[in-house]
Amino acid sequence: MEKNNNYLAINNYYLNFGPQHPAAHGVLRLILELNGEIVVRCDPHIGLLHRGTEKLIETKTTMQALPYFDRLDYVSTMAQEHCYALAVESLLRIELPIRAHYIRVIFLELTRILNHLMAVTTHALDLGALTPFLWAFEEREKMMEFYERVSGARLHSSYIRPGGVQQDLPAGLLTDITSFCKSFLKRVDEIEDVLSGTSIWKERLIEVGVLSLNKALDYGITGVMLRSTGLPWDLRIATPYENYDEFNFGVPVGRHGDCYDRYLIRIQEMRESISIIEQAIEKIPEGPIKIENYKIIAPPRNTIKFYMENLIHHFKLYSEGIPIPTGWFYNAIEAPKGETAVFFLSNGTTKPLRCHIKSPGLLHLQALEYMASGHSIADLVAIIGTQDLVFGEVDR
Repeated sequence: MEKNNNYLAINNYYLNFGPQHPAAHGVLRLILELNGEIVVRCDPHIGLLHRGTEKLIETKTTMQALPYFDRLDYVSTMAQEHCYALAVESLLRIELPIRAHYIRVIFLELTRILNHLMAVTTHALDLGALTPFLWAFEEREKMMEFYERVSGARLHSSYIRPGGVQQDLPAGLLTDITSFCKSFLKRVDEIEDVLSGTSIWKERLIEVGVLSLNKALDYGITGVMLRSTGLPWDLRIATPYENYDEFNFGVPVGRHGDCYDRYLIRIQEMRESISIIEQAIEKIPEGPIKIENYKIIAPPRNTIKFYMENLIHHFKLYSEGIPIPTGWFYNAIEAPKGETAVFFLSNGTTKPLRCHIKSPGLLHLQALEYMASGHSIADLVAIIGTQDLVFGEVDR
């Protein structure tokens, strides 16, 4: 504040945004430099949820490390554990049964819908639209029930494991998922009816938080954020894993790289995920859901009491873990929020020598100042919403 000709001239001032602010999507703290209500600088402060996950994993066996991944992006848990399982399977050179591939694809796409529903409707809630949020949680409850029926847990499932999946699908589940797919598309249409054509919604999102393709590449941005700039980059197609190359689906892209494009892409991706799930249910074969190597996968419980070898395998698997061959592997998947990856370095023991996790949210957050500069604080809230941040994976 400076004194000038008998009146006070106010310079830019600083403001804390979060970590208690409901629009911070977790424990995000921003130090804002403001000129009136216009953002001049935006400095993200992270670390309030840091738990040392990577170092904890390095002290655990391969089986013990799995639950840590569920707690990274806790909105799309199966995608996180899937990335880890693929890394371990690649080091062990495991070939999965075909039914396991289909089950994984079904639940990975359900997870994508879970994530996008949360992203779109909490974003709408931040901007004052309550109704879509209530609709979304009704649909999320149905999908959480599918989680519970295959794993016993609504949230942290630990269902996708190195070597396959925990257990086979219960009777009637595929029929119920098919019924859900048919009804869910109507709910997506209702969300669009409330939001997409509304003049207030468009004014809040169009030409807000614009990100160019070159800037997105410079910042290492992936997923919906990258596709909103017009680049159709999706690892499910670019570097297929599981059996995604057997499915017919599109990659929605934007043209302007703004908040409205990112919203529309997530809406369309939910429709594409429903298409993939329906194709998978139609084609899924019978057969085993995990490999039969009991040095990697626990033997069936009903055989442990009758076969000494299986009891030994079970004991050694859970007490010592899986010996991983010496080497390293970097595995990336197209998680709902963007490219999620695990770098896994093994020295031949049952515990990783080094485990590093690449999370899309951390890379997206570094672009926040570029995207928010020149916008108002209200626009900043809209931009944070379309970045789809979850601090479990940002801080780790």
